[in-house]
Amino acid sequence: MPGNTSIAQIFPENYQYLQRHVYCEAGIVLEEGKNYLFESRLAPIVRQLGLGTINDLCEFIRATRDVDVGRQIVEAMTTNETYFFRDPAQYDAIRNVLLPRLMDERRDSKRLRFWSAAASTGQEAFSLAMLLIEAGLSSWNIEILGTDFSSQVLDRARSGSYQQIEVNRGLPATLLVKHFHRIDTEWQLGDAVRRMVKFETIDLRDSMRALGPFDLVFCRNVMIYFDAETRKKILKELHGTLLRGGWLLLGGVETALGVEEWFERQSVGNAIVYRAC
Repeated sequence: MPGNTSIAQIFPENYQYLQRHVYCEAGIVLEEGKNYLFESRLAPIVRQLGLGTINDLCEFIRATRDVDVGRQIVEAMTTNETYFFRDPAQYDAIRNVLLPRLMDERRDSKRLRFWSAAASTGQEAFSLAMLLIEAGLSSWNIEILGTDFSSQVLDRARSGSYQQIEVNRGLPATLLVKHFHRIDTEWQLGDAVRRMVKFETIDLRDSMRALGPFDLVFCRNVMIYFDAETRKKILKELHGTLLRGGWLLLGGVETALGVEEWFERQSVGNAIVYRAC
């Protein structure tokens, strides 16, 4: 039946086809034995097309070469886990050390630029915006760019609307009351915060230097999905977007090892940060 998408095991040749497709389109490496991921994330697309199984979906793509459906498959397989003030130690490092340094260095221009390079549904970029407002930088010229491969998650980010479970994850109650208002069952972020952030669709494998220069870049919990060669290329591009002495923040299990000519690893409180050489 078309409504049942857990019916059949993905044929090995179709599993490999999906692996190649996602890698070619997004550079994401999907290991063997992740059938459950394909089955759970691609099921809505199978239902939308009125197909029976993921094997049918693979046959559909081969036959039609439908670009839009191909894009939907890749976006469905990207991980968009995020929440407000994720990795609090890094926000503490920004608040207590990095931001005061940047404010001192930019006191004449009063201009700062930030980049959330895997913005997903926007919580990371908006957390930074709220931190900057709380730090008294409302009068500064602040630009925050949020980018992601997935246009679907960025549409959600632009809306600035979050469910109760999303504002419960990491967002202090004081900031919820100050910067959000409730509309039915969701929380709408206020215009003052939303105006500080703009969102664009970006593939991190492309040249990114024209986006800069930035004072600080978040690129967290995304590098783990790429192979070593792609990671090094992305780190080189990220370095090219940062001002000399600017800061790169990676995810907790990610490092900039092997590119010491570009970044100096530093401990700031309980956080590890990387300073552009």
